[in-house]
Amino acid sequence: MAEATRTWGRIALLSFGGPAGQIAVMHRILVEEKRWLGDGRFLHALNFCMLLPGPEAQQLATYIGWLMHGTRGGLIAGALFMLPGAVAIMALSWLYVLYGDVGVVQGLFFGLKAAILAIVLQAVVRVGRRALKNDAMRLLAVLSFVAIFAFDAPFPLIVLTAGLIGFLGARSGLRAFAPGGGHGPAGGVHIDDAETLLGEEMAEMPAAARRNALRAGAAALILWLAPVAILVLALEKGNVFTDIALFFSKMAVVTFGGAYAVLAYVAQEAVGTYGWLGPGEMLDGLGMAETTPGPLIMVLQFVGFLGAFREAGWESPLLAGTMGGLLTTWVTFAPCFAFIFLGAPYMEGLRANRALSAALTAVTASVVGVILNLAIWFGVHVIWRDVQPVERGPVSLELPVLGSIDWTAAALSALALVAVFRLKLGMTTVLAGAAALGVALHAVGMLV
Repeated sequence: MAEATRTWGRIALLSFGGPAGQIAVMHRILVEEKRWLGDGRFLHALNFCMLLPGPEAQQLATYIGWLMHGTRGGLIAGALFMLPGAVAIMALSWLYVLYGDVGVVQGLFFGLKAAILAIVLQAVVRVGRRALKNDAMRLLAVLSFVAIFAFDAPFPLIVLTAGLIGFLGARSGLRAFAPGGGHGPAGGVHIDDAETLLGEEMAEMPAAARRNALRAGAAALILWLAPVAILVLALEKGNVFTDIALFFSKMAVVTFGGAYAVLAYVAQEAVGTYGWLGPGEMLDGLGMAETTPGPLIMVLQFVGFLGAFREAGWESPLLAGTMGGLLTTWVTFAPCFAFIFLGAPYMEGLRANRALSAALTAVTASVVGVILNLAIWFGVHVIWRDVQPVERGPVSLELPVLGSIDWTAAALSALALVAVFRLKLGMTTVLAGAAALGVALHAVGMLV
């Protein structure tokens, strides 16, 4: 257990770069270096986590921790995986509200926004190459983009509709909906399960392990839902803490498709409906999450922080923001533990269910359109200073005011795109370079 705790702490501190990079780090350390489990078992665990809503890398850590040391191991692995990011985002949130109007800080975030735009577009390309394998998947992506971009369709509705289409397509025997996809682990050497500490997978989970996992899952459900119920009953309707608890709890059960898809939903609601933060601030939060270890979904803590900081009306806004951020993190990650512990005893059955896997395949395809919408939304708010709403019947758009273009932001965004797609530079290099350019532009007085 002591060695496992040190190993999970090490993985957490190295977990930059989104789920693909985080899963690659886990594979390198757990499979290739430690040989705790083999490639087959690692991939089976990853497929299971792909079927669940929430951050798959954090859930994969929780599941492997459970395989190693039961409930206690799962809690340690899952909590350590998110802890560095939670601490870093909270510290940066404090600095943001205290010193965000300082010129150097503004320049830094100005540069990060341009880099984030390029990184999100890169995510569209990467997920698209993996998910859009036939015309049916491409059509799902196009329809999802049109639904959210032109008709402001809610993200949960898009996910549920795509999942239903995939499920029914598989049940009908359509080849286009054959399951596939996922973040494959890195590594050129194949490690057999039989050569590892955990050995071959068990055909059936021991009864005691199954009972313990289900008890832990039930406890996680209670720890998730009880605080939400208390807030709803104790506080008046419209209170920001109630809204945070309900909104992010709802999001926790529909967040298939990775962090970027989730952010499209958050941008739609937290910015447009609740008004907790502005589009530029949403980009700033993503910049924080991209440059700190842990799941990208940790950006939600920043959203909850700003919402409570501004809306709670407490004498100490910083305390309110801290409570709002912690509440957001709680209702975002408590469900992850519940899903893992409740599903772990039945992992093989879930993994082998072709209809469920096909539903995930369809959801992943639809997410390509959702992330493209997010990239366009980011681009409009980075490159243009003003936008105007356009409504024509059921069509609802946000279009840029062309005369308000920020040429400095446009040029920096173009450089970031060249760095990502042409020069193939890594994410850390692009983020650091863009931030440095933003600070330099402030120093020479080129930022308005």
